[in-house]
Amino acid sequence: MEEDVFLQIGNKVRELRKSKAVTLQTLADDAGISKGMVSQIENSRSVPSLPVLLNIIKALDADLNLFFKDINLMGKNAPVLLKKKAKYESFEKEKSKGFHYRRILTFNSRNIHYDFVLLRLESSAKRKMVTTDAFEFKYLLKGQVQYVIGNENYDMDEGDSLYFDARVPHNPINVGKSDAEMLIVYIFDEKK
Repeated sequence: MEEDVFLQIGNKVRELRKSKAVTLQTLADDAGISKGMVSQIENSRSVPSLPVLLNIIKALDADLNLFFKDINLMGKNAPVLLKKKAKYESFEKEKSKGFHYRRILTFNSRNIHYDFVLLRLESSAKRKMVTTDAFEFKYLLKGQVQYVIGNENYDMDEGDSLYFDARVPHNPINVGKSDAEMLIVYIFDEKK
């Protein structure tokens, strides 16, 4: 299965930036956007507008045609998607300690971008509150988590689920004694 277009673009931006030894801050300054926005684009947390993407490509001094050369814009039209566990991709979303992400599957359907991720939270996991330009669905597979969304706390036990607008600052806290695991579905509306 080909990777989703936005995931491919984020990966391409990260690869180019790292191959040119450009920091997140330098790219952000050169592209006229925030460092956080660059990080969100690289990690598929935000879908860049066309002007933002063009500014990033220009700031990386990349050829526009070469940038899109290996990106599959068509995707597959197969009604069944299968991805073997060995193909799950580990990645880092933001500066954190004890947050271990693995991407299961990502695809577009009817102008909605879906990103399915497994998150393992160590008992000592820590990070600052974050936002995502999406709606998020969480299903706690194992452990106990307190989810902070805005100024509210939501206690989750194994088997509980949670759905919310992730543009509101949020953060999961592992309140158990062992690692917690959850399935996350990010739902991006591409019509914005």
